[in-house]
Amino acid sequence: MAGCRGFLCCCCRWCCCCGERETRTPEELTILGETQEEEDEILPRKDYESLDYDRCINDPYLEVLETMDNKKGRRYEAVKWMMVFAIGVCTGLVGLFVDFFVRLFTQLKFGVVQACILFTGLGVSGRQQLLTLLSCLEFIYGEQEGVQEAVTMLQRRRSCLTSSDGRAAPASGHGFLNPTSVAVEECSQKGCLALSLLELLGFNLTFVFFASLLVLIEPVAAGSGIPEIKCYLNGVKVPGIVRLRTLLCKVFGVLFSVAGGLFVGKEGPMIHSGAVVGAGLPQFQSISLRKIQFNFPYFRSDRDKRDFVSAGAAAGVAAAFGAPIGGTLFSLEEGSSFWNQGLTWKVLFCSMSATFTLNFFRSGIQFGSWGSFQLPGLLNFGEFKCSDSDKKCHLWTAMDLGFFVVMGVVGGLLGATFNCLNKRLAKYRMRNVHPKPKLVRVLESLLVSVVTTVVVFVASMVLGECRQMSSASQVGNDSFPLQVTSEEVNSSIKTFFCPNETYNDMATLFFNPQESGILQLFHQDSTFSPITLALFFVLYFMLACWTYGISVPSGLFVPSLLCGAAFGRLVANVLKSYIGLGHIYSGTFALIGAAAFLGGVVRMTISLTVILIESTNEISYGLPIMITLMVAKWTGDFFNKGIYDIHVGLRGVPLLEWETKVEMDKLRASDVMEPNLTYVYPHTRIQSLVSILRTTVHHAFPVVTENRGNEKEFMKGNQLISNNIKYKKCSILTRAGEQRRRSQSMKSYPSSELRNVCDEHVTSEDPGEKEDLLQQMLERRYTPYPNLYPDQSPSEDWTMEERFRPLTFHGLILRSQLVTLLVRGVCYSESQSSASQPRLSYAEMAEDYPRYPDIHDLDLTLLNPRMIVDVTPYMNPAPFTVSPNTHVSQVFNLFRTMGLRHLPVVNAVGEIVGVITRHNLTHEFLQARLRQHYQSL
Repeated sequence: MAGCRGFLCCCCRWCCCCGERETRTPEELTILGETQEEEDEILPRKDYESLDYDRCINDPYLEVLETMDNKKGRRYEAVKWMMVFAIGVCTGLVGLFVDFFVRLFTQLKFGVVQACILFTGLGVSGRQQLLTLLSCLEFIYGEQEGVQEAVTMLQRRRSCLTSSDGRAAPASGHGFLNPTSVAVEECSQKGCLALSLLELLGFNLTFVFFASLLVLIEPVAAGSGIPEIKCYLNGVKVPGIVRLRTLLCKVFGVLFSVAGGLFVGKEGPMIHSGAVVGAGLPQFQSISLRKIQFNFPYFRSDRDKRDFVSAGAAAGVAAAFGAPIGGTLFSLEEGSSFWNQGLTWKVLFCSMSATFTLNFFRSGIQFGSWGSFQLPGLLNFGEFKCSDSDKKCHLWTAMDLGFFVVMGVVGGLLGATFNCLNKRLAKYRMRNVHPKPKLVRVLESLLVSVVTTVVVFVASMVLGECRQMSSASQVGNDSFPLQVTSEEVNSSIKTFFCPNETYNDMATLFFNPQESGILQLFHQDSTFSPITLALFFVLYFMLACWTYGISVPSGLFVPSLLCGAAFGRLVANVLKSYIGLGHIYSGTFALIGAAAFLGGVVRMTISLTVILIESTNEISYGLPIMITLMVAKWTGDFFNKGIYDIHVGLRGVPLLEWETKVEMDKLRASDVMEPNLTYVYPHTRIQSLVSILRTTVHHAFPVVTENRGNEKEFMKGNQLISNNIKYKKCSILTRAGEQRRRSQSMKSYPSSELRNVCDEHVTSEDPGEKEDLLQQMLERRYTPYPNLYPDQSPSEDWTMEERFRPLTFHGLILRSQLVTLLVRGVCYSESQSSASQPRLSYAEMAEDYPRYPDIHDLDLTLLNPRMIVDVTPYMNPAPFTVSPNTHVSQVFNLFRTMGLRHLPVVNAVGEIVGVITRHNLTHEFLQARLRQHYQSL
């Protein structure tokens, strides 16, 4: 049986008789023609590149430093501050654009549907009165305001339409036994509900269809973009993530997806949009618009670009929540692995610029008071305060902290459940939806839209209760934020099929923009039925979990906040009604519930605490929010990772965590390095360089010389020298010795995708033949690069020492640098001196950034293969290096904090014995090495 292959004893799918399974690496299984299915683990892929955050201190860069003085340094710094300010302003304008059109489309959609419900249910005489009313109000207020006033007045007069005999109905009752069901039945007979549902479906399907089409144009625009930006700030180059086309598809896509009624938010994509603005604006050029180019000599490196991306991401958070300090902490906590004081100031300044740009324009457009700064972010929680008439009310007390801790635990459990379900859905999409034609993704998005629309419509019309309005809601609620007018408050309260002075609680939550629903749960003095809150939470939880991951731009912050706010408001209702705790302020519990659920989903702590405090404008909430988020994170981490880390893992991105586990210090650099190197000499023929670049995918190559000293002559006749040389030989790690150890033990393989470790058991099926075949193929894989020696081919009889001869390390050169040298004809002939080789300046080397030419596009007929390239002026002669005996925790901290791409391992005599890359430090790779270490003991 296939299920028993590779076991000492027969182990099948359902049981295992005895023994353990012999595990091999994925590449070994591929060589032997076997496959191993692992549904629970997706390994980091090798096709992701790292960013070049470390400066290459070569001769062209030193020439620039020689010409640099204090005046030029100040000018460079001033230009950087100007670019940071421009990034913040542009990010704020992007948020303004998205918010304006989302509001416009949403008001248009809900206005048409509500008017249809009211107009169709009025009858012939009522319609005539409505038309007359509209004409009068249009004359007084104008067209748009007149329609809104008419809808408001008609909603106040719905009491006469709630039953067939015209009598006002009572203000309580639930489900199909209350006056709501009578009104629904009457309206259904007249056809208004069916027509309204069709109109709502038409709007939502159209908007979602456009959003899905934009994602087909640029697939990386799907989702919130936060996992990808997190990877970019971590040092991983995600293809297409910061392109102009991605920004356009993201902005218009999230506009349509939010207006289309999906349970998504626009705040998460704002972070991605800000990062794209930060990456593209300082370049003054675009790959999508190749004709738009300026001669701007600054910021032509990954180091500068990633700093601007950090600033742009922080500006996106600041524009979304009106939280500049929270945005700065978000870039620090969730993304950037390299940070300094200067970058902190620039990121904070960028966040402030974005916040106040958005605030200035939104306040001016909505209130007509330019310069008043009343609307700090796209999502504003408003001001939390007790009513002046209630002297016993407190926002929160010390006794409430116990309830907050319990809510944090429940929020962590709910968040872990959400993440688990969403991960299973994402894996299902990867296996069954993504391999199919792209139209299937569009159809899935449309299916989600249809189900969401029907659930929202039916729940709003049928499942709600008619609840009594508070006096504050009728006259202008003082508990609502100062930035929200009483007209907006009253218009967000839905009275569908409810009599006078009552409102439909389910419709108020469902048949409104999500931001209005959050404000209702935070600040509405009137009560929400516990059954309504429970039904709303369950429906919203399931639909939001299903929606996140479909092929539309979508955020997760607002859906999580709304879902958690319903949970918190439910807890407050239970404590008030059933336990009798009258001092409880429902808005505080709604806020804590929102923080608990959001923290359980995304697992953010510091930045999320500050974001919520800044959004509420209430510093006294700092302690309960912090405690709730910490408890939610600890509870959720016990079961799985945060939602963004889960999606990063599903994409196979080699993300480096903050630190390694303590047990990883049992490993050293020699245990995780890659000893099978492809290298170049300081002076190398063009034919060798072209062959290396065309047949490998490495992005950097060590520059080495061979070390063939005859040390035996020095050992004769001098015991002291002989002992010293013997000690040096036994203490120095060599590539040949390390490679022989790995090959003989068969517990390792030169691959960064290493997952499993082979033991030394004998396989149950043709063991000798398979081991011999595998050993032969592995040895062929270790054959050194043939074109490194143009005049000499390697012999098949070479020993391991000859294949992995000692190499003195001189520096590191990048693939992009080698290709640039070949394209620009930097070489000299054999009969000339290397001084005759043309020299390139730093600007010429960086001219093609960030899209360097590809070696496969190079016209080989223009190159003389016998010409020689001197790479020493362009290599990095002093990169960061480590000793083979360096512990893994030290290697990891150096690699992550300095933003390295390659870390050479050099022994005590200056010989390179291996290279460590990002893939050698992933959690999966280190776990495999640790298992190998335990088996070798």
